[in-house]
Amino acid sequence: MSENRPAAMPAAAFQTLLEQHMVQAVKAGISVAELEYGTARLRMKASEEMLRPGGTISGPAMFGLADVALYGAVLSMIGPVALAVTTNMNINFLRKPAPRDLLAEARILKLGKRLAVGEVTIWSEGEEEPVAHATGTYSIPDR
Repeated sequence: MSENRPAAMPAAAFQTLLEQHMVQAVKAGISVAELEYGTARLRMKASEEMLRPGGTISGPAMFGLADVALYGAVLSMIGPVALAVTTNMNINFLRKPAPRDLLAEARILKLGKRLAVGEVTIWSEGEEEPVAHATGTYSIPDR
């Protein structure tokens, strides 16, 4: 869902929202690279804490990044609605991620009055093939 409209919430404002209301995401090394109307690009710094045996980034770390990225894409369309929440998220782990920063790109497929549906693709920095793909639905409270 790409339109030539300005984001309803700029990237800096979403980063501030994360810092104030989603401290766990910031502690996990998630930062906002870009927000455009209907899309979000986020980065998650790799750290020893997110590695699992075998030296790969854990599934829960990738899931968290996908969830926050989709949240950013939703807010890029509806503005700062802190109480928009995940109602469903499915993730497919496609290949072993390298132990380095992850990049996530989220986009909204459909925005309705009460629900937003989107997808997120995650890559290890420097790799061409994605390491995970997620789809999700967010519930939007009355505005």
